[in-house]
Amino acid sequence: MIELENVSKTYNGSSVPVHALKGLELLVAEGEFVAVMGPSGSGKSTLLTVLGAMNPPNQGLVTIDGIDVYGLKPEQQADFRHEYVGFVFQQLQLLPYLTALENVLLALAIASLPKSEKVARARGCLAQVGLQGKEDRLPSQLSGGEQGRVAVARAIVNQPPLLLADEPTGSLDQATGTQVLALLRDLNEAGQTVVMVTHDGQAASYAGRVINLLDGRIVGR
Repeated sequence: MIELENVSKTYNGSSVPVHALKGLELLVAEGEFVAVMGPSGSGKSTLLTVLGAMNPPNQGLVTIDGIDVYGLKPEQQADFRHEYVGFVFQQLQLLPYLTALENVLLALAIASLPKSEKVARARGCLAQVGLQGKEDRLPSQLSGGEQGRVAVARAIVNQPPLLLADEPTGSLDQATGTQVLALLRDLNEAGQTVVMVTHDGQAASYAGRVINLLDGRIVGR
């Protein structure tokens, strides 16, 4: 599913360049659940944005499902993100004035599907994450764990081959975070490929494989 070959990313800092990724080599098989751990500044978030077709590396090849991601034109990359990648963010980024169903439907806004099919798919994803019957509730009417499930439903409604999660439990209490992690594990057991960035060893234990980053390099697998 994922192949990184000699991937490096450098940012131009105020005084000296910041080498976020250094010659990274990584393979992730279809259906894996991989957790990426490391201290602050180790390159975890940069890696996730590179995988999400949002942050071109300075060198190296990023291939996802056989596609050379950064060989695509910008508009093709936008289509790639829409079709191939689902994102779950630390800040869940639900719109407070939209219902759970409407928040999930946002991810289908540009999909060339009839409205009835979009609604049916969004309802199906909410049911899949255990929110059947709560489609018309606003985020403020849902618990933290339920809001996390809405965010996951939004991430999977396009049926992406790859799910990227950036510290998905970072803003949640322990019980709520456990619910979201269990949901990610269930999705993975159903065949979803998941790459999750986390600083929490307990969260990483839900993954099938843990990769440790330090100073932009993989130091343990």
